[in-house]
Amino acid sequence: MDTMKVYIAGDSTAATYPADKSPMAGWGQMLSLFLDDSVQVQNEAMCGRSSKSFLEEGRLKPITDTIGKGDYLFIQFGHNDQKTNERYTDPASTYPEHLTKYIDAARQAGANPVLLTSVERRHFDERGELKDTHGAYPEAMRKLAAQFEVPLIDAQLLTRRLYQSLGPEKSKQLFTWLQPGEHPNYPDGVEDNTHFNETGAKEVAALIAKEVAELGWPLSSHVKL
Repeated sequence: MDTMKVYIAGDSTAATYPADKSPMAGWGQMLSLFLDDSVQVQNEAMCGRSSKSFLEEGRLKPITDTIGKGDYLFIQFGHNDQKTNERYTDPASTYPEHLTKYIDAARQAGANPVLLTSVERRHFDERGELKDTHGAYPEAMRKLAAQFEVPLIDAQLLTRRLYQSLGPEKSKQLFTWLQPGEHPNYPDGVEDNTHFNETGAKEVAALIAKEVAELGWPLSSHVKL
């Protein structure tokens, strides 16, 4: 049987990190843990990219060169689309316009596009309530999925539920929070509320895999939880 492939186009929250950045990790780095051996994960997510800059740098081409019929393209952007620089996209116009190019590329190859809303950042207010940090981008992704009849995994909603269930303190255990001297890669310590550690990346990958299992796709039968 031919190997089914899952490609990931996204940003730092999904990216695969080298050993010198450990324990920082992306959910895409961990997704293969929840899929059987007949599925290959090709993680092309790259730190710092928006839906626009990923395209401008030609990073979709390695995907379109090899993606084929029955494969999947998971598409998650938004964190860097918010940046007020050359990576910026407007959630009402250029953001969905760029995302449509990923959808079209997958479908032209006979593959299955899947849209994911941005994973939430860990920012709680003084009352212990989780803040919404992505503005109009998640809703723009949801509308685009409905418009083009693309399957949607609402990763923002999934991660918000996860963080809220843990609360302001315990949720730090999912992120790259380290005390000075705790890890040789971060001798001065770090308090990062955007990027997961290996534990958090696995938790989020498991949530995404569970959604895949429940959606009834051909890929669904290859999920292991």
